[in-house]
Parts: sequence; structure tokens; C-alpha cells
Amino acid sequence: MWSPKRNRNDARNPFYETMREVAPGDIVFAFVDTVIAAIGVAKSYCWESPKPAEFGTAGHYWENVGWKVRVQFTPLIHRLRPKDHISVLRPLLPTRYAPLQANGNGIQSVYLTELQEPLAAILAGLIGAEAHTLIGSVSVGAPMQTNDDLDIWEKKIESNIEGDASIPATDREAIIRARRGQGIFKDRVLAIEQRCRITGVTNSVHLIASHCKPWRDSSNAERLNGENGLLLTPSIDHLFDRGFIGFEGNGNLIISPVAHRQSLERMGVQDAGFNVGQFTAGQRQFLEYHRDMVLLRATKQS
Repeated sequence: MWSPKRNRNDARNPFYETMREVAPGDIVFAFVDTVIAAIGVAKSYCWESPKPAEFGTAGHYWENVGWKVRVQFTPLIHRLRPKDHISVLRPLLPTRYAPLQANGNGIQSVYLTELQEPLAAILAGLIGAEAHTLIGSVSVGAPMQTNDDLDIWEKKIESNIEGDASIPATDREAIIRARRGQGIFKDRVLAIEQRCRITGVTNSVHLIASHCKPWRDSSNAERLNGENGLLLTPSIDHLFDRGFIGFEGNGNLIISPVAHRQSLERMGVQDAGFNVGQFTAGQRQFLEYHRDMVLLRATKQS
């Protein structure tokens, strides 16, 4: 499954936000053309990913990078039309973010919403043995996810910048080097930061200037703005860029519930709430973007 992060007007969308709450092993009822046509099992948490190429021109106004979750879907032989059973389902529909209207019709704007267990159980019961077999056989292995597609997308942006004759050559080089946390951008971050906020490393040879608002989401000016950066060691840069850790405006460390804690501990990340020091006003603004748009926040653990 893939969704944008926000609506066309940049407003929050609760049904896109739900993508960030999915955890491996969650059951997904696929509602298509008035019927529940398949049942899926989530195989990953969400991660940032470009809009799939197979979407074509669909959602041409969507942002290019959204949320992606791996789901293994099984088509149903006994497809369920909820409208035929709405008298049973209606009392269980939530007052907010319901997946169906009171008359049983679907709601076009609903992309993904959480079902409470009683409603999910009734739907499974109405579908019958197929649903019970699929749900009863769910096994959760290691979460499957990758950021390779995001790396490819960033390289595509980089290629577009390289070929943009409207940007002076020296600026193009600076913007591209900023993606790797080097060049003018690093110099500007060094004017604000002196060490890795987590490990305490001070030797700039071992530090990357990491963007708070990711390079892929930033304007060219933001890509070179020193206040849009922190000095981090490569492993901490990876965790921060991919949304496994973040920072409150007051300097408190945030650890995403989906992060692999043993790996983090081996990288030197110990406790959420550890304070890494004060930020400038500009850094706080960019860190707010990171918390809202990058930090992975699923709360359910397998």
C-alpha cells in the first residue's frame, strides 16, 4: 500500500496518517467497488517511498514521496458486500473515521482507517471460513522494508539538478554535495554545531551534515541552509534521515517505536528523553517538519 503524506493543500489527512500506525501482522480488509475483495497481512511498518510508477497519472497532484507498507493480499472467493449487512454493521461503526456511511455505501475519501475488534470480527464472520483461515494462520516474521527506492528517487532529483541550466554551476555542485552532507552546507552547519548530538564525536572528518527537513523534500535554498542541519556520525545520520530517531524542540531525543532497539543501542542510542542540548529557532522549525513528516511513529509492536 502507498499513500501521500498530506492532502493537496498540505493539510493533515487522518487516513494517510493511519499508514504510520500499521505494524507487521495487522489485518487489512481491501474494500473495492462496493465489496471486500481481499484480505491482507501487513509485512512491514511504513517507510518513506516515492509514488509507485504503476500509478501512472493517477493522483497527479499528490506529492512525490509518501508512505509505503508491504502487504500480502489474498483475493477472496466469497466477496462481502457490506451494504447488504449494514443493519448489523451500522451499530459498530465509529463516530469518527468510519469506513462506511450509515447506509452502507463506501466513502471515497477514506483510504485507510483502523477497525475496532468487534467490527473486524463481524466482517470476518460474514465472510466466513476463508477469513477465519487467513486470519488464524497469520505469522509475523522479520519486518520487510527497504529504502532503496528512496535512494533511487534522490538520485533522480540530483540528476535533474545537474541538468538544470537555470542554476549556476557552482550552486548545482553545492546543492548536490549537500545531499551527502558535505560542501558549503556542511560549512554552514559547522558554524552552528560542533559535535554529533548523540555520540559526542567532534572531529568533522567523521561527521555528516544531516538535513532536518530531508534534502529530498527541501527547496534549493533549504538544502543549503545551515539551520536545516545537524552534525551526526554516519550511523546516527542514517537513523535520523530514515525516521527512526528525532528530536523535540527542547532537545529531548525521540526513539521511534518501530526502531530495532538492539541495533540502536549498538550505534550508541540508549534512552528516549536523553537531552542533546538547545537548538536555534531555525533548527526547531526544521525539526518540527522532521517530527511531523519523517519520524516513524507506529505504536503497535508485533
